[in-house]
Amino acid sequence: MNISYNWLKKYLTVDLPAVELGNVLTSIGLEVGSVEEVQSIKGGLEGIVIGEVLECHDHENSDHLHVTKVNLGSGEPVQIVCGAPNVAAGQKVVVATVGTKLYNGDESFTIKRSKIRGVESMGMICAEDEIGIGASHDGIIVLPDSAIPGTPASEYYNLKSDYLIEVDITPNRVDAASHYGVARDLAASFSLTDPGVSLTKPAVDQFKVQSTALTIPVTIENPEACPRYSALTISDVKVGESPDWLKSALTTIGLRPINNIVDCTNYVLHEMGQPLHAFDADKIKGKMIRVRTMPHDTPFTTLDGIDRKLNAADLMICDAEEPLCIGGVFGGLTSGVTETTTSVFLESAYFNPVSIRKTARRHGLNTDASFRFERGCDPSNTIYILKRCALLIQEVAGGVISSDIVDVYPSEIKPKEVAISFNKINSLIGKKLDRTTIDTILKALEMEILDATEEGYTLRIPLYRVDVERDVDVIEDILRIYGYNNIEIGDKLMSNLSFGNKPDSHKLQQLISEQLTAQGFNEILNNSLTKGAYYERLSQYPAKRSVKIINALSNDLNVMRQTLLFGGLESLAYNINRKNADLKLYEFGNCYQFDADNKKDDDALAPYSEDYRLALWLTGNKQSQSWTSAEQKTSVYQLKAYIDTILTRLGVATSNLVLTDVDHDLFSQTLLIATRSGKEIAVLGIVHPTLAAGLEVEQEVFFAEIRWTQVLKELRKHSVSYTEIPRFPAVRRDLALLLDKAVSFAQLEKIAFDTEKKLLKSVTLFDVYEGKNLEAGKKSYAISFTLQDETKTLTDKQIDAIMSKLQNNFEKLAGARLR
Repeated sequence: MNISYNWLKKYLTVDLPAVELGNVLTSIGLEVGSVEEVQSIKGGLEGIVIGEVLECHDHENSDHLHVTKVNLGSGEPVQIVCGAPNVAAGQKVVVATVGTKLYNGDESFTIKRSKIRGVESMGMICAEDEIGIGASHDGIIVLPDSAIPGTPASEYYNLKSDYLIEVDITPNRVDAASHYGVARDLAASFSLTDPGVSLTKPAVDQFKVQSTALTIPVTIENPEACPRYSALTISDVKVGESPDWLKSALTTIGLRPINNIVDCTNYVLHEMGQPLHAFDADKIKGKMIRVRTMPHDTPFTTLDGIDRKLNAADLMICDAEEPLCIGGVFGGLTSGVTETTTSVFLESAYFNPVSIRKTARRHGLNTDASFRFERGCDPSNTIYILKRCALLIQEVAGGVISSDIVDVYPSEIKPKEVAISFNKINSLIGKKLDRTTIDTILKALEMEILDATEEGYTLRIPLYRVDVERDVDVIEDILRIYGYNNIEIGDKLMSNLSFGNKPDSHKLQQLISEQLTAQGFNEILNNSLTKGAYYERLSQYPAKRSVKIINALSNDLNVMRQTLLFGGLESLAYNINRKNADLKLYEFGNCYQFDADNKKDDDALAPYSEDYRLALWLTGNKQSQSWTSAEQKTSVYQLKAYIDTILTRLGVATSNLVLTDVDHDLFSQTLLIATRSGKEIAVLGIVHPTLAAGLEVEQEVFFAEIRWTQVLKELRKHSVSYTEIPRFPAVRRDLALLLDKAVSFAQLEKIAFDTEKKLLKSVTLFDVYEGKNLEAGKKSYAISFTLQDETKTLTDKQIDAIMSKLQNNFEKLAGARLR
């Protein structure tokens, strides 16, 4: 939220520079993102001075230019060529000197020493629009005789810079979503350090009802959605452009001035935090207001010109015949104030936050009004706000208050009462605060002490503090105003130490991240919220097992992810669409599932599960084409190799894992890696082309997802040991086997290690052949076997015996035969 420093000081008697004030805000929990200087006139009139025209005569080579001599207050007079028809000797003028930068919207140009039709010119005599103080370009600015040559224009026009303070308001602190709200928090902070700082609330004692000729009654038909509705009318207003001070205040915080009536409502919204809405009273049919809902799918055109279909739960502000406005969210196209408006119906209401939030989300709207209403405004403040805005409208647009204040408040909302104890205050804060300090803070926070005992207080909480419901909320407020930095750090550390053999997940994650990054991968981080439509028609991750978000921000973020796949595909699509098609990505993240079968009456969280995973994506080329090498595509085998290196680096014995081809609706071809007991370790394969194409990825994608939590469990069963390099040589033998296409290398590898557990060190597939000269349905594997005895040199007899056993088992268990 943007806060104007100059605006803020209207309510707070403080002289701290803007940056220091930002530091105070951050220290009391209103974190400041930035403090930037804002100039009311771009460039701040730097380099522009008051000058006096000493001489003026016609340019000899032009019928409209003039050559002048101008006194700039110091040094010799300068010669300036001027084309304005009203320039004359003796005038006091505004001069942009050489080197001055002038602005025209987002464009700028610099005044240079130049020759105009052969005559040297050393500056420019300016018109209003050229320096940004007005819109006239009829001629140069002619100042009164009292203007002194050499005076900087910024000083002459009393130009003051402002500072824009960007405050990051947390969702629970809507009470600080205004200039007065921020000032109120600052005043509370200064109550301890500088009691001379005072808070001033704009006065409304001049408010007076001048007529009741335009009274418009209000009926609330849905008091649950609208507990309070206050309004009045103002007649004989003159709609037009707002005065400069009002326009400047709004533009400083990033708002576009519209007209003096609407600008007043926006000003008060950002001043006090209470939204208002101004209707053209002459457009209210039947001269009555009904706060109600409309039938489902009722058409309504909002202020942005979009035709919308209303929901039966949308609260509408209506006249006798039709809806005028989506209550608390957005105005209608035809009911607002225009230049022809002469009478205004001014609304100040309190709406149910849940109702506003649901309506805003349904229509995809996020307005300044809905932002505040859906977080909770102050229901006790509606009449004060009406008076404040009405007086402001009278100031800038004239008019008379032409009705009593209509205030419909069926059931008064009572302030909350909270009991706090001094022991709990001191315990949670970690320091004993004296009662005087606590009393000062509570008074500054406008928390009324209803009852005081030796043990504690009973407090009445202001209605605008929607975030304070419990004693710990009050204690948090006391602490932030007292100052987190004022709590001393003791010389003792109270902690519990635990020991065990549980793997350090963070340390191992860092280890693997560094390994993958060194192998050319880029880490990505996607939102845990994703699109529920991704899981429709999936059997592995069915939609019914998605954790659904209540009141989701959009349909693109309405469930929590069950797999990391789709977020990665979105990242791939983003890069591929920007001509970056050769990608290696990885991500660590949680996945979530809901299982209705696990529901328990005494455990609301029982159906929900969370699993930490590591995912890898490969797509495009492994090797780009160059003069040294041909283009080489990535493959699923490359992905499998990366998975093997990850598991090996973690210390998982890959020889104890089982690899199986499975059906999986995320993949066109899938390999499941599991423990011998059937626990899934990882799944990898080729992403189904239909899924990839659905996210605008047309090229082949290879994806693997490792169940990180399960891997860490496996690590407890394994220990990494170190042995010296064997002193006796290893022996390699090769076999060329003819076998059915259905037989996988993983099956042969398992058979080999089951046959020789002691001396067989590795089994490697180094050639695959399918084609002519082979029987139909057959393929040829060339496999190497490494044998080694760490205690002695193997003999030919031992080697032949092992190879014979391997050959026999391959024939018997896999139907293989030698080629």
